Amino acid sequence: MGFDSSVFEVAVELVVFPAAIDPDHRPHVVIVGEEIRTVDGEIIGLFLKEEVPARLSVEETVRRIKEQGGLVSVPHPFDRLRRKSLSEEALLRIVDQVDIIETFNARITFPSDNERARRFAQKHALLAAAVSDAHTPGELGSSYVEIPDFDGPERFLDSLKEAKLVGRAASPMVHVLSYWARLRRNVFGWKPV
Repeated sequence: MGFDSSVFEVAVELVVFPAAIDPDHRPHVVIVGEEIRTVDGEIIGLFLKEEVPARLSVEETVRRIKEQGGLVSVPHPFDRLRRKSLSEEALLRIVDQVDIIETFNARITFPSDNERARRFAQKHALLAAAVSDAHTPGELGSSYVEIPDFDGPERFLDSLKEAKLVGRAASPMVHVLSYWARLRRNVFGWKPV
C-alpha cells in the first residue's frame, strides 16, 4: 500500500471512470486510501470517499474514517527509527477501532520491530498486512498481500482473513536514497518526473 494525499483525487477518478484507464473495461480494483498524519502519528484510512484533514487527534481521525464507511489501518507500528509512527499509547487508545495493522513493513530496519507488530496483532485479534512502503521504484512489490477477490470494505476484511503475506526486507540503503530525494527536493527544488 502506498498513499499520497496529492493523488487522492486521481484514485477517486480511477474508481469512477475505469474505462479511462482500460478501454477493454477489464475490472480493476482501486481502494481509495490516504496516509494521514495525526498529532499522535500516522494512520491509514481505506475505502475513503473524501480526504481526512491532517493534524487532528488520532481519535478524531479514526472517527472521520469510520464515518465514511472506511477501514482503519496502522502503518509501521513500533518502528523505532520512524518519528511519524503512532505511539503505543495512542494505538492502545484506538485499538478497538483498528481493522488492520502492518505486521511486515519492508522498510523497517530492525526485524524485531515487525515481530513486535505481529505479536501485537495476535494479542488484539487484528488483521495483518505486509507492505513495501515503497519510496523508490525498485522497492515496488517487495512485500504484498495475496487475497481472494472482494467487493467493498467488509468483503475486503473477510478476504484478508485468508491472506498470504509475502515480504522481503528492503536494504537499509533505501533510507539513504529517500534522504537524498528529500534533500534534492527541499534544497534544490527537484521534482520527480
